[in-house]
Order: sequence, then C-alpha cells, then structure tokens
Amino acid sequence: MRVFGEVLIGIGTAFLFLGGLGIFRLLDVYNRLQAGTKCTTLGAFSTIIGVGFVHPAWMLKAIVIGVFILLTNPISAHALARASYRNGIPLWEGSVVDRCREFEECSRLPKEGE
Repeated sequence: MRVFGEVLIGIGTAFLFLGGLGIFRLLDVYNRLQAGTKCTTLGAFSTIIGVGFVHPAWMLKAIVIGVFILLTNPISAHALARASYRNGIPLWEGSVVDRCREFEECSRLPKEGE
C-alpha cells in the first residue's frame, strides 16, 4: 500500500507541475483556467489520496478532502470563466470556436446595478 501511495503522490506531483506549466505557457485566461483546473484537480486528488495510502489513519480525511476538491475546483473555474467572458475579456485571436456567444445568457453584459 505504501508503494501504491507513493506512486499516486508522484503522479499527482507530475500533474500539478504540468498544470503550473500550462498556466505559464497558455495564451489567454480561458485556456489557462482549463489547464489549471484539469491538472490541479487530478494532481491534488492523486496526491491527497496517495497520502491516505501512505498513512492509512488519514485515509478518511484524505477522501473527504479529495471529494471536496473534485466538487469545488471545476465549479470555481466555471464561475471565473463565465465572469471573465461576461466582463469582456477577449479570447485568444487564434481561438476557433466561441460556443458561449451562441447563447444570449452568456453574451449579454450585466446592466447597471445587476
């Protein structure tokens, strides 16, 4: 179990590194959010569950923290991306598709006092 936990910690660390690299290298806020969310969710989850395998007394706490990360990280990234889009932060000029523009709810800017 200890070896499996250490492998999970290594995998999680690699994903966290790749997420940081994606945030550094990608060109607009939306791509950076995508890289950061996917990599940090999987990386943090793997690292925390790996710690639970290395220290079995902490497994229940590790599972609770892991589930919390799995539920909250994508939701917060969605909220940040939607707020960025609604406030007019442009997509990278090389972006091919803007699916949010098709929906009136996404593309309308908030009115004064909203």
